[in-house]
Amino acid sequence: MRTVVVIGGGIVGLATAWELTKRGLDVTVLEKEEHWAAHQTGHNSNVVHAGLYYKPGSFKARMSTAGNRSIVDFARQYGVPVEVCGKLVVATSEAELPALKVLAERAEANGVPAKLITPSEAREYEPEVSCVAALRVESTGIIDFAGVCAALVRLLDESDADLRLGTPALGIRPGRTGGVEVATGDDVIHADALVNCAGLHADRVARLAGLTPSARIVPFRGEYYELKPERRHLVRGLIYPVPDASLPFLGVHLTRMLDGSVHAGPNAVLALRREGYTWRDVSAKDLAEVARFPGVWRLARKYAYPTGLDEVRRSFSRRRFAESLARLVPAVTEDDIVRHGSGVRAQALRPDGALVDDFLIETARNQVHVLNAPSPAATSALEIAKHIADEVTGQAVS
Repeated sequence: MRTVVVIGGGIVGLATAWELTKRGLDVTVLEKEEHWAAHQTGHNSNVVHAGLYYKPGSFKARMSTAGNRSIVDFARQYGVPVEVCGKLVVATSEAELPALKVLAERAEANGVPAKLITPSEAREYEPEVSCVAALRVESTGIIDFAGVCAALVRLLDESDADLRLGTPALGIRPGRTGGVEVATGDDVIHADALVNCAGLHADRVARLAGLTPSARIVPFRGEYYELKPERRHLVRGLIYPVPDASLPFLGVHLTRMLDGSVHAGPNAVLALRREGYTWRDVSAKDLAEVARFPGVWRLARKYAYPTGLDEVRRSFSRRRFAESLARLVPAVTEDDIVRHGSGVRAQALRPDGALVDDFLIETARNQVHVLNAPSPAATSALEIAKHIADEVTGQAVS
């Protein structure tokens, strides 16, 4: 039986491990933290994306539209909470109408069920919303992604996969008789193939394995607020702004969760360490690495002012955050929101300063490295897993 080591215990790593076991491979999963879904998977907005934002034909477009169906089916089959509630993308000014129309065209090209609607039709879904037009997207949903991971762990246990928490990969080298060897500190694992799903550390794991990745991970923190319980009635479902097409972030939005709470966010600021969930989380090593990377400085010249500065100001100002929300729902005020944690996005950046927009998967002999899998990777996890498994088993089609 062929053996595979998967590094990373988030949703992409666990989904990949499960797909490989279904194909008859013997799988070991290494997760450096003491619990599964510890970082990106466990700190996101739990939205099942529909696939309307992404360039037709891209990895993201194909995998998110297929993933929208497969992740919902998986949740229903294995008892994970999920609700397909739909969402509104709202244009709050005439200037945003062309971009909203482009989104509608992308939705159609990607096979996403969506339609342009009038302000009065939008208020039938969201009575408090303010817009000049909106795009209604029917297939967007809310799910418990940590619950999906728990279900995957149960399935992997039943398949006799070797699941190791608290086990970082410390060294990777070609095996003496083929395959790869992964040193963990406790032992050396011999396997026929390696799959790197390390998220925030994916580029470091790739370099550890001898690969020179084409992009570097730069961490961006997204901070969330939530509406106070007595103000949750202002939002029935999901309300998104028209995004800036030049950025990979969707903008501050409002999301009703499965428990009835309403989350607001996230913004996007440079994190001061790879796992920097607050401004107090600082790593001199991580900052030095960022400072030495020319792509960061080229990105900063393009976006630091006013976009980056506005995001930092919003990070420190509840009033500014509330003002962003009030563009969508005017009734929301500074007094209506309270802080509610944050997440860190592993964003791949090229040396020329270009943000990697699509999923990025690179291969070497007996190795597959997932080097860019931010949102909608959780939605697409089961589809990404199939692609990776095809690469491992030599069946991938370019």
